[in-house]
Amino acid sequence: MFFSAAAESGTDINQVKEEIAEMDTGRLEEYFDSFVNWLIDKAGLLIGALVFLFICSKLIKFIMKIVKKSFDKSSHMSESVSGFLLSLIRILLYTILFITTVSLLGFQVTSLVTILGSAGIAVGLALQGSLSNLAGGVLILILKPFVVGDYIIENDKGCEGTVVSIEIFYTKLKTADNKVIVIPNGNISSTSVVNLTAQKKRRVEINVGVSYDTDIRKAKDILKSIAEESQYTDKTEDINVFLDTFGESSINMGLRFWVPTESYWTAKWEASEQIKYKFDEAGIEIPYNQLEVSLKKENN
Repeated sequence: MFFSAAAESGTDINQVKEEIAEMDTGRLEEYFDSFVNWLIDKAGLLIGALVFLFICSKLIKFIMKIVKKSFDKSSHMSESVSGFLLSLIRILLYTILFITTVSLLGFQVTSLVTILGSAGIAVGLALQGSLSNLAGGVLILILKPFVVGDYIIENDKGCEGTVVSIEIFYTKLKTADNKVIVIPNGNISSTSVVNLTAQKKRRVEINVGVSYDTDIRKAKDILKSIAEESQYTDKTEDINVFLDTFGESSINMGLRFWVPTESYWTAKWEASEQIKYKFDEAGIEIPYNQLEVSLKKENN
């Protein structure tokens, strides 16, 4: 449009282009001269800033080695926690070094910090979910409600399995049928989690119903003998056999005994199987719901 207007006014277009090119060249030369003058004026500061940057970089590496050795010697800190903290400390130290170096060159640090703060707020608003997962991962790594190898149940979605890895943003579980569940750490840290393997032993509880004409003492003796004969029973703990409730068609009895956590399911399954065998041998009926139908014949 500018060149069309110039043509209509009778101005030589080539001459206009040459003038614009000379203006651009002149500005570039002016900017270049200003930059060269700034370099000359700040030569001492630049050399000092580079020396300061080099020395402080070496110092940061030395500090990180010392911190890493102290983390390695700590028996209460897992490798995942120490790795995350080392990364966080390194980023913090280099950020301080960058701001200090810029201030040595005469730039306004306050404006730079304001810009970085505004950018941080914008990024934080855009990544709210990720930051929530990051915070959750930090809490899990530090507080250790569970560790790798524990079997947990996450009560929000009902996910359960063995913990195979705890990462900064996600925790991975492996189910009994060898599926992998990936749960955001923000979800885990904001809901209740049941850790089934945090303790060395667990209590097995089995409930079984018997008919109302059963000899209760005999049934209790059988249940207690099953727990006593189990190879998994912890003999240092009491075995509890009790009459629990009176149901509509059965007397409900309970059996409780303690076993090592890793043997919980095997002990429970074997005890349940033995209850069926022993009750059949003793003639004790385990009732189940039955429906009786009576047919009434009408007389002609």
